[in-house]
Amino acid sequence: MPVAKPVMNPPFNIVRVSHVEFAVTDLDASRAFYVDCLGLHVTAESADRIYLRGIEERNHHSIVLVRAEKPVVRTMGFKVASEEDLDRAAFWFDEQGLRAEFVERPHQGRTLQAVDPLGMPIEFYFEMEQAPSMLQKYAHHRGARIQRIDHVNCFTPDVQMSHDFYTAVGFRVTEYTETEDPDPRLWAIWMHRKGNVHDLAFTNGRGPRLHHIGMWTATPLDILHICDVMATSGYLGNMERGPGRHGISNAFFLYVRDPDGHRVELFTSDYLTADPDMEPIRWTLRDPQRQTLWGHPAPRSWFEEGSFFEGTAPVEPVLEAQPIVAR
Repeated sequence: MPVAKPVMNPPFNIVRVSHVEFAVTDLDASRAFYVDCLGLHVTAESADRIYLRGIEERNHHSIVLVRAEKPVVRTMGFKVASEEDLDRAAFWFDEQGLRAEFVERPHQGRTLQAVDPLGMPIEFYFEMEQAPSMLQKYAHHRGARIQRIDHVNCFTPDVQMSHDFYTAVGFRVTEYTETEDPDPRLWAIWMHRKGNVHDLAFTNGRGPRLHHIGMWTATPLDILHICDVMATSGYLGNMERGPGRHGISNAFFLYVRDPDGHRVELFTSDYLTADPDMEPIRWTLRDPQRQTLWGHPAPRSWFEEGSFFEGTAPVEPVLEAQPIVAR
């Protein structure tokens, strides 16, 4: 089986996915989309940068928007359990021959910037400035009432390599898709640290590229509501896929694209995965309920389009396998 047993004592302790930094070409248009439409809260902003968070988030930010000439992803951030874990991570990356260095990040404590074996930019920190929770300030809830960041999903040219690397640092597999060949190969994988279906997922494709950032909403009704909001406020064309219910994860979802094409999933109602002996769920690539429990396939754009990582050139996937695509 291509799915390995979890590493229960990893070299350093990752708590969860924390944030993504998007470079955007029109900061005002991005602010209108993320704040005025989707309803995220502004923690801080300047002429060239906006820090956003969800209703229940006490960390200073989970999305950073930075004005730039090209729309790329600058980094994906993960929170670790202690300052000592940052030093352990730095030592481990050095042992693997992978670049890692401590850098200064606004509103974060000591931050380790690194790359994975495919060149995907990631960073780790322990402390971040805190902000007041908006959870019970109901008069300020708008748009999709986004609660918090939930996960990131990336295209990878080698799902098995990505699985092996992130398993080694403690991510645990909850669900996976494999081909129906006599010798099955991984096509996609969902991995977690925080105890729900995923903090990090990988899909076979030209990469590495960011497929989407997943943001948790309180209920499926919030997702239905934002469909009405977007359809009547000039954002109908930004709705790419859904609403619907995934087969994988059981979550209710809607995929939207920001003004630069960065993909955001509004996501809710998956399930608990905290038990260390939980067996991963297997799906076959051609199962029509894999993508959507109701059997509706995803559009071609969902399999082919993604956000480039800054300074990282994507390559073609090692696996040639075709999922079910909407015509």
